[in-house]
Amino acid sequence: MVRVNQRVGIFGGTFDPPHLGHLLVAELARDALQLDMVSFMPAGKPPHKYRSTPSAGHHRVAMLQLAIAGNPAFDILTLEVEANRISYTADTLATLRHTIFTHDETLYFIMGGDSLAYFHTWREPGRILHLARLAVIARPGWTIDLETLERHLPAARGRVDIVEAPLIEISSSDIRRRVREGRTIRYFVPDAVADYIYQQHLYIGMPSPETEGGHF
Repeated sequence: MVRVNQRVGIFGGTFDPPHLGHLLVAELARDALQLDMVSFMPAGKPPHKYRSTPSAGHHRVAMLQLAIAGNPAFDILTLEVEANRISYTADTLATLRHTIFTHDETLYFIMGGDSLAYFHTWREPGRILHLARLAVIARPGWTIDLETLERHLPAARGRVDIVEAPLIEISSSDIRRRVREGRTIRYFVPDAVADYIYQQHLYIGMPSPETEGGHF
């Protein structure tokens, strides 16, 4: 239940499938920013991530439910996947502010450090920064260039929080490829998610030329 003055992380992504890297990033953000909750928000139709269509929304939500089971600080927001249309962060955050988070909660939009470099090119980045702070995941060897961002987007000044994280070489696209090739995904995803993938025959026959932003 949302309470007044809560600190809430919004973790958007395709989550196709959700994996241990996603869970670790969410937990690191929760700990570093003292968040009351982290809400995973699977995308309906992301504007730039996929060349092919992501798995059906109900599969991605089901896998997330299995992945976060047992962590009371994690939950799922399904508004984008239920809308099943191209999702823009600014519009989604505005909807959340008018529906769920209406009690002066502090929202943190969790994103990868790789995305920060072109955040100023997103749709209505200033509006995003008005609605939420940015929680940027910084990994070893990556440079977080706040000065350049603030030159492009002065509204970012004082609205970006850095969360240190280890380099995690796991990606959903690699997991999908491994499933197609009949290779193990054990310890890439929670066991319950792996069982669901095999039971539902996900990713078998999926075309190989896929791209997605950010490896979490």
